[in-house]
Amino acid sequence: MSIRSVVSVLAAVAIAALAPGLHGGAGVPPAAAAPIHPAAAAPALPPTYQNPMSLQLPDGQQAASCADPFAAHSSTPGDKYWYLYCTADALTSTEKDASGNPVLHQIPMFRSLDLTHWSYVGDAFPTKPAWLGSGSAWAPDVVYRNGTYFLYYAASDSAAGGSAVGVATSSSPTGPWTDSGSPVVPPTNAPNSTAKRWEFDPEVITADDGTSYIYFGSYFGGIHVRQLTADGLHTIASSERQIAIDNRYEGTFILKHNGWYYFMGSATNCCSGPLTGYSVFTARSRSPLGPFLDKDGVSILANRVGGTPVLTQNGNRWVGAGHNAVVTDFSGQDWIVYHAVDRTDPYYAGQVGYTKRPALIDPLDWHGDWPVVRGGAGPSDQPMPGPVAQPGERAAYHAQFVHDPQPGRPVASLSDEFSGSSLSNQWSWVRQPASTTYSESGGSLRWQTQAADLQPPATPLASVLTERAPSGDYMVETKVSVNTPDNSQVQNYVQGGLIVYGDDGNYVRLTSNSIWNTRQTEFGNHVSPVPAGYPSYGNGVVGPVGDSTYLRIVHTGRDQYTAYTSLDGVHWDRGDTWTHDLGPNARIGLISLGGSGFTSTFDYVHVNAIAGEGR
Repeated sequence: MSIRSVVSVLAAVAIAALAPGLHGGAGVPPAAAAPIHPAAAAPALPPTYQNPMSLQLPDGQQAASCADPFAAHSSTPGDKYWYLYCTADALTSTEKDASGNPVLHQIPMFRSLDLTHWSYVGDAFPTKPAWLGSGSAWAPDVVYRNGTYFLYYAASDSAAGGSAVGVATSSSPTGPWTDSGSPVVPPTNAPNSTAKRWEFDPEVITADDGTSYIYFGSYFGGIHVRQLTADGLHTIASSERQIAIDNRYEGTFILKHNGWYYFMGSATNCCSGPLTGYSVFTARSRSPLGPFLDKDGVSILANRVGGTPVLTQNGNRWVGAGHNAVVTDFSGQDWIVYHAVDRTDPYYAGQVGYTKRPALIDPLDWHGDWPVVRGGAGPSDQPMPGPVAQPGERAAYHAQFVHDPQPGRPVASLSDEFSGSSLSNQWSWVRQPASTTYSESGGSLRWQTQAADLQPPATPLASVLTERAPSGDYMVETKVSVNTPDNSQVQNYVQGGLIVYGDDGNYVRLTSNSIWNTRQTEFGNHVSPVPAGYPSYGNGVVGPVGDSTYLRIVHTGRDQYTAYTSLDGVHWDRGDTWTHDLGPNARIGLISLGGSGFTSTFDYVHVNAIAGEGR
């Protein structure tokens, strides 16, 4: 899983009357610009942009990557610039060190007047702080307080052993930065382990009562929060509280909106080239300390882990969209800044396996008090109206909310209520299992999970129950219960659910899945063959798992497959869209696999044409 991240909401005081600067209140509109006299010329529109954002280097090249981006307006009086900070990474494939390896820039910094076209201004750490040891500085978060900028960052592997959180200070948003010389959050063992937990991705806010908090953590160990000391350089260890279960989230960002604290976190692998399924999820609380519940009321601390999707890949060239920050422009419009992977150009030249993660920006809208990106359309890949990045401009972006595809005409010949005593002849097996391992009765199909999978050339290969897929656009849906216990027991990777199957090496599958101590819905994509060094499998996750979970795969166009999950069959969470040409003979079906000893129970399979407007 991923070990890099992004962050930030700023904790501080506002000092520029017209600037949405480095202060606690991302998501809070800046002060309005002075009114324009009716006789004056109409305000200018901001420039358009097209993702990825332009990050120009001094030699004219574009920076290849800006992972875990954090952006904010200056809080220095008279400074009109916005600033962008990136995780330690190579900026180009051509710059090499003496050993011929790419040069890693430790927190590269950029500035912009329009929030979309940026110029490089240097690295925060031209010389890496000694206490980092062999590690790098990741996931910057910049806070302005009482005339000083604080740069919080993750130390990927400190000299003391294990990851930690560091801080540096400056009187300027671009430094020079003076490192504190020791961790704000020192390395700590994970619970019930002698290994150090992942203390990545700091996020600092100041709550309504004036208390400052720092959030940190990742998959190994979970997400925690501590109170910061008044000087911002240390934390109070006794105040630590866990806010999200391990093995699900990283890249915390906390956004205040309408009296709620919204947790945003990214899930799955950040860096799997063209098969990256990284996405952003949210949950909210009235308190900065939680509990944070998603739109379904499920906690992000639960074993059946909660989280409502906010930013997911939508079928264009951008995959792995995640690790976000949020800024508010001068019109009051929120914008989400994040990184993604171009599936058509995923790696640094000559460095297959080293994933590029350029920075993107899109409007963040609010729908029923929950955030959605670009009206729910997700990452943009066409020219877009830009943010109101300077006073006096007028907004060119206006939200238009999209609607998810809805079930249309049922395809009766491919639907099944499992109301008989044996499988209908519409079904056929790939590698039929023993007849004692499955049965149909009482309106359900019960199928024992297999100690097998679909990951050739590994063996044994699991059985697949299939039927023909309709031509054109369609959706296939099931309701499944996998009887793995609702506790912290590890049952990797027992699962049951839907599949669209080309062959053993080419499919997409949406399942209720056990992932370490959690239960999640996973949407996987397996591709074969692949070029040397490329992954063959990538995964995203969707909404929470219930006693029973509704799963839906929507096929649109020639080769796009979008995941939806639901706890009640009425309110659906939309997940990733995978693009995969599964061939003219692709089949739809069910799987129950990943380990023995459990049972997947399917209540029905419904196949429908699509009615209404899709994306």
